[in-house]
This record gives sequence, structure tokens and C-alpha cells, in this order.
Amino acid sequence: MSPARTLAVGLIAFVATSLLNRHAQRDLAPRLAELRPRSLWHDIRDHARLRFPTGEAALRYNILQKLSYFGVIFVLLPLVILTGLTLSPGMNAAWPWLLDVFGGRQSARSIHFVCAMLLAAFILVHLVMVVLAGPINEIRSMVTGWYRVPRAKEPA
Repeated sequence: MSPARTLAVGLIAFVATSLLNRHAQRDLAPRLAELRPRSLWHDIRDHARLRFPTGEAALRYNILQKLSYFGVIFVLLPLVILTGLTLSPGMNAAWPWLLDVFGGRQSARSIHFVCAMLLAAFILVHLVMVVLAGPINEIRSMVTGWYRVPRAKEPA
């Protein structure tokens, strides 16, 4: 199976599973309170200062994580797949409407490139955050599902 087909099948399986078990709604969908400018700015400041959540907050995605995961899963990856298909001359016979949707091959190529660079930036930021947050605990949680929650800070 080609890498593009593997990506598409994996994405469809993940999205279907996430919708069925409500992971997308429960964990990835931002709440209205989180989308307020004050809340967003607070999270941006904490991330810029490398202040990672502790206690119960460490078990949930923050708003920046929710927005980035949602954007990657439901926007960037589908766009990369569809624009990649649009670039393939063989797809013109099967799905000629893709050229119209993306405004031709050149537009599709530009969108494909921008999405690919955003995905690369997401991966780079993700790797940096894993290293800064404690790679042993983070990688162990990815492999085994077991995550040691950092203790909540004591009030001063």
C-alpha cells in the first residue's frame, strides 16, 4: 500500500474511532470558556514560559493542544491527502471535481506545500515539547499508556 493510501486509511480509522468513542468531542473539542481571548492568552503565556500543567490539569489537553490536534486531524491531514490526489494526473479521470475545488494544479500544489510545512512545524514543536516536559515520562506514556502525573504545586 502506498504511503498516501496508508495515511488516508489511518486517518479515516482514527477519525471514525474518535467519533464513535467520543474522544473527539470529549477531549479535542474546545469549550467556549477556553476560546475566550483571556484564556487563550493565559495558555500562550504559560507555554512561552515553559510552565507545564501539574496535578489534574496534566491529565487533560489544554486549549493550545486541542486547537493544534483538531487542526492537524480535521484540517491539515485531509487537505494534504486531497491536494495530493489533485496533483496526480491519474485522479483527473476518477475525481475531476478536485481540480475545481482547489482551483487547479498550481493552487493545489501551493496548498499542499503550505500544509506539509505546517505539519512539519507541528511535529518539530511536538518533539521539542516532549523533550522539555520530560522525555522519559512522555515517551513511556506514548508506548504503555501509563503516565506519571506531576504533583500539583503547593500554594505559597
